[in-house]
Amino acid sequence: MQAFEYANPTTLDEALRMLGAKWGEAEILAGGTDLLSLMKNGDATPKRLVNIKGLADLRGISSNREGIRLGALVTVEELLNDRTVRAAYPSLITAAQGITSPQIRNTGTVGGDLCQRPRCWYFRNGFGLLPKDEEGRPLVVRGDNRYHSIFATEGPAHFVNASSFAPPLTALGAKVRIAGPQGRREVTLDKFYVIPKSESDRETVLQSNEILTEIVIPAASRNLRNQTYEVRQRHLLDWPLATASVALRLVAGRVVTARIVMGHVAPVPWVANDAEQWLQGQSLDEQTAGQAAEAALLRAMPLSRNEYKVKIARTAVKRALVAAAKGGA
Repeated sequence: MQAFEYANPTTLDEALRMLGAKWGEAEILAGGTDLLSLMKNGDATPKRLVNIKGLADLRGISSNREGIRLGALVTVEELLNDRTVRAAYPSLITAAQGITSPQIRNTGTVGGDLCQRPRCWYFRNGFGLLPKDEEGRPLVVRGDNRYHSIFATEGPAHFVNASSFAPPLTALGAKVRIAGPQGRREVTLDKFYVIPKSESDRETVLQSNEILTEIVIPAASRNLRNQTYEVRQRHLLDWPLATASVALRLVAGRVVTARIVMGHVAPVPWVANDAEQWLQGQSLDEQTAGQAAEAALLRAMPLSRNEYKVKIARTAVKRALVAAAKGGA
């Protein structure tokens, strides 16, 4: 780990002034569960760490007419223990329960989870975000790609988005609020993630001198039946192999609106537009859930060693839909 400055601001404006104009000059420290491991491995070498854990404005869970506000520093454990979240958003609770480490639950934050870097082992072992061999060919395509993307996207990215909360929050129509030197802005979560085209790019729309301050789940989402289903290799500290989060509005037993978002299958949370459209007007049961799941994976293009993920992602979509239809929120 390289030497670095440590900054401990007491206000958001002070924290923003301490961030750099370019990536690598400074990094934000919240729970630290991802950043510190990147620094230990030499994958992140900031000149300054800006500790935001003391910023009270970034904490807390509250409700108002607009919806539910989650401060970026809300921990996984705080989310699990919130009565409103537990009552209205089982999709979020299931995602939080999948984080089984007591240490991560008590230190890891919702904002940090949304902003974590890829878990790709090429990236984590110093080969870069878009790893290539000496002849410029993608390492992932020709190498060990068991846990990589199964959807083709523009550009050379094959890692998968690792966030536990991005799929359910995207399905619920959540937005994030971002503070920077030019002021404040809001971004819907389905626009928050981007697919890098070069090594200098990041995976979100955040700039190096901006801070994600809070997440807002719209009030209308309380009427949606929502669920998350995760498929794991083992129930320890592993990331899921594939997940699906759904949010449905049913009238007289038929689907009026549907949102289906898969995780760990693409560089961004993957919205299953084909399946969403197919479900509209359908009665939701085991059969139609299975047909929707087929539609969700129709465009999958697995790599040489991860075709199995197509089947388990299909299963995750079906089971999330069936669970939402039976109970939901």
